Amino acid sequence: MSVPTATLARVDALLDRQGRIDGQFRSIVTPTPMLARPAAEAADAAAADGLTLGLLHGMAIAVKDNIDTAGIRTACGSALFADRIAVEDAPVVTRLKGAGAAIVGKAAMMELAFGIRSLDAVGGQVRNPWNPAHVPGGSSGGSAAAVAAGLCDAALGTDTGGSIRVPAAFCGVSGLRPTFGRVPNRGCLPVSESFDTIGPIARHVADLARILAVLAGPDAADPSSRAMPTDLGWLGREKDVRGLRIGVLGGFYADDVDADVARAVAAVGEGLAALGAELVPVTLPDAAAAQEAATTIIYADACALHAEALDTKRQLISPAVYDRMIKGRTLSAPAYAAALRFRERWQRDLRALFATVDAIMLPASPETAPPIEAASGDLHVSTRNATRFTYGGGLAGIPGLALPCGFAANGLPIGVLFEAAWGNEAVLLRTGEAWQASTAWHKAIAPRRV
Repeated sequence: MSVPTATLARVDALLDRQGRIDGQFRSIVTPTPMLARPAAEAADAAAADGLTLGLLHGMAIAVKDNIDTAGIRTACGSALFADRIAVEDAPVVTRLKGAGAAIVGKAAMMELAFGIRSLDAVGGQVRNPWNPAHVPGGSSGGSAAAVAAGLCDAALGTDTGGSIRVPAAFCGVSGLRPTFGRVPNRGCLPVSESFDTIGPIARHVADLARILAVLAGPDAADPSSRAMPTDLGWLGREKDVRGLRIGVLGGFYADDVDADVARAVAAVGEGLAALGAELVPVTLPDAAAAQEAATTIIYADACALHAEALDTKRQLISPAVYDRMIKGRTLSAPAYAAALRFRERWQRDLRALFATVDAIMLPASPETAPPIEAASGDLHVSTRNATRFTYGGGLAGIPGLALPCGFAANGLPIGVLFEAAWGNEAVLLRTGEAWQASTAWHKAIAPRRV
């Protein structure tokens, strides 16, 4: 790895850009020059001695605002936590800093990480850099928008049922949801403790691989953390999909899909086949039921987590989030148990499917980013449609990689999603590297609105 130089000058330029243009997008709720500049100075000092601080030496990264950053407000997009200053870094932030990253800001998000609109109760409505009248996706909308707007090299997001994958697709960048348990969640406010996963968003798959290598690893104090083998193939140069079997999902995953989205995703399959991958038509008959089971667990878990606030601090929760979250209290214990039993069967079905293919391919969302106005009504309905294809992966806990793959007639980005078996991020990153080596969608720059 070559040692980057002039990191401070670059970080200063990013912070200046943030100040000049982010008022239009509101992707960064709290700038952190007090963290970024010392880290950049340390990177430059090391480079002057011919040294590197780690895999992320000099990389400018934003951190979603539900992930604790010591001494910095961590409000989780909510008035409930508007004055909360984190006491210590979450393990993932400690690992970023230890690998040489410069934290340039806390990324805005959907209030309590509960919806696709990314209306941050502290920072305001996050807007899509490709068209500010449209949502950036959620709940990690600020993370994806900051990368798309050129305010950072990468960002951390969190994903329950699509909160990394959908914003990445809507904003035309790349996003990785790791296998559940591979990256520690301690120090992060979740939606559902059995779904939520911290993961990276960046323009280049190679950057996702480096960040994952830094974030991955068990945390003894985190009950969701799991020890998993580390595959150094994440950092390899392989950009070859020859011999890979890629399952092309039909049925539920092909129904009611925007025509531009369907064409773009089909073109990805054609491109990978031309590179030597084998495309295999596959189906998952219970996919619609998987979305229902995931919804049941997520809503019930969110209600349990925020029980006190729902009862005693309702005025600090927006009506849209309250109305969506409170649905969890209409669910019965037998319904929750049935959803857990379904999850076991769903994981069994996926295990059988991944015995026949290396990865599956599907649209990241059936639509491009909806207008903010359209997403301003029933948050349950707008989020349900946008995340229709991502809830199943969250329910199973498998890894997923969203990649930009084109544009619709409305000028908004389209994303394709690849998913693989538990622990098999390497095949996703390999596929993503091959796709990006043969295309330029990830290099497309959102319109400059200075």
